[in-house]
Amino acid sequence: MSALWLMFSGAFVAATLLPGGSEVLLAALINDSTDTWLALVIAATVGNTLGSITSYYLGYAGRFAKTPEALSTGRYRHSIALVQRYGCWSLLLAWAPVIGDLLCLLAGWVKLPVIKSTVMIFIGKGLRYLLIAAMALHWL
Repeated sequence: MSALWLMFSGAFVAATLLPGGSEVLLAALINDSTDTWLALVIAATVGNTLGSITSYYLGYAGRFAKTPEALSTGRYRHSIALVQRYGCWSLLLAWAPVIGDLLCLLAGWVKLPVIKSTVMIFIGKGLRYLLIAAMALHWL
């Protein structure tokens, strides 16, 4: 059970704006834990999704600090154009290094629907963790 909490918290922290690598943690826990790989994947997916939703709400709150004009002309203009063009679908890439955290932050900033955003984030992150688990199980 402690491995599940470790996976959940590691994935949560990795999904916020703090640095962290939950993929390596998942692979290691699959190898060392008595918990099933599926339980670890679920814990990682839920924790990582909740971390991304934290970034979403930080973006929502940040809307009061930055004007739309400031973001649309700054270094975020390409990312915000992606979020505005594809909406919630862009959040399937929330797992991606470098842009994933930014997409979640900007989704909150442009006020994408939170339920649809959460579902898309969950699907993208869940597929990523399933792939990592499959690779870890194959190599063990």
